[in-house]
Amino acid sequence: MNVAQDLAIIDLILQASLVVKLVMGLLAYVSVMSWYWIFRKWFQIREAQQRTDKFERDFWSGGDLQSLYQSAVNDRHHSGAMERIFESGFREYTKLRSQKSLDPSTAIDGVRRAMRATYQREIDDLEAHLAFLASVGSVSPYVGLFGTVWGIMHSFRGLASMTTATLQAVAPGIAEALVATAIGLFAAIPAVVAYNRFAHDTDRIAVRFESFMEEFSNILQRQMK
Repeated sequence: MNVAQDLAIIDLILQASLVVKLVMGLLAYVSVMSWYWIFRKWFQIREAQQRTDKFERDFWSGGDLQSLYQSAVNDRHHSGAMERIFESGFREYTKLRSQKSLDPSTAIDGVRRAMRATYQREIDDLEAHLAFLASVGSVSPYVGLFGTVWGIMHSFRGLASMTTATLQAVAPGIAEALVATAIGLFAAIPAVVAYNRFAHDTDRIAVRFESFMEEFSNILQRQMK
């Protein structure tokens, strides 16, 4: 078998030492999981953006708030995050408005707290598993580098028993070690790109939620005067 045949990717993986194979297997598993969550988060964030756009159009169309609230209650399975924030705030507003002796500013503070609690749950849901992508992006290259260092050490130990070190003897061992680094980068790069994109999109959605909560609180405050 010549050097070119020895450097085939599949052969390099099969001929690697046990530790390097374990590193490659771990990185391959992590890569598959990161791609799974990349697609899941992409669909989730896109859906959140679309439902937020739809609710904002409905809210600012000038319709009755009570009707909008009733629609949100009746269709909770298809409601978006901003709609659920609105629902929690308007429910609290309805409850507190019935207390005639309650100060309007105190009632609005209660509405804001109710919306803030729902807001935090929705943002936590959007940010779920982003930490996993960040960890994959930051740790995978080092795990791959560990496999490479171990593989090179294993290769040099094998050379100790040879009287003459040739390229044909050295190349396969070095190459199979470097495959671990390549797999680590293959796992890390998409995870880093996806994390940065999703974190940016989540921040933009969070700003829209916060702006809505402030504007909705102002509307309710004017109604209580």
